[in-house]
Amino acid sequence: MALRVLGQRVTLRRDPLAWPATWSASARALHACPALLQTGATSTPTYHFDTYKFVQKLESQGHSREQAEAIMDSLSEVIAESMNNITKNMVTKAEQEKTIYTYKVDFAHLKSEIQLLEKNDFTMMKSENERLQGEIEKLRQKLREEITRTQAGVRLDLNLEKGRIRDEASAQELKIKETDTRIESEIAGLRTQMEAIKFQILQYMVGTITGAGALLLAYIRMFR
Repeated sequence: MALRVLGQRVTLRRDPLAWPATWSASARALHACPALLQTGATSTPTYHFDTYKFVQKLESQGHSREQAEAIMDSLSEVIAESMNNITKNMVTKAEQEKTIYTYKVDFAHLKSEIQLLEKNDFTMMKSENERLQGEIEKLRQKLREEITRTQAGVRLDLNLEKGRIRDEASAQELKIKETDTRIESEIAGLRTQMEAIKFQILQYMVGTITGAGALLLAYIRMFR
């Protein structure tokens, strides 16, 4: 940035990496009012534009020398105040680098803590996983024992039930055989009775037929 002080050009350096966040040390040394560049014990008025040409332009427009210089001083104070308001919240490059370095250190420390926590968490998770695996294996063994015991009990109950059913089936078969024998004996008795009845019926029929024939012969003899 080029400034002109009493007709001479003064250059203020601007850090291209820090702009607009930061200004160089010379730019941060500007005072608000009047516009002065503080350098040790001495102070030099600093202007942010070409004051000589500005005064000449005002004189060419009809202003007197005193009026042009008064306008130039007022404008210079306004610009200096504005520059001070702009730069008072800015930081230097050194402060920025210091802050960045502090952040980097904090991030590195945070990263190391996170890695340590992750390592501890991984160790705890591993031990917890091993403990859970042991408990699961115990539960599996217990479950296998329960299944074996249950299967043995079920087999025993099935065998007992099969034996009971077999005994009941044998008893039912004996009852069925007894019933069949009784039925066969009853049928044989009925057959005997039926044969006797048939014989009696035949005898009755023969007697009836013989009697009817004798009566028929006697009737025929009577009418002859």
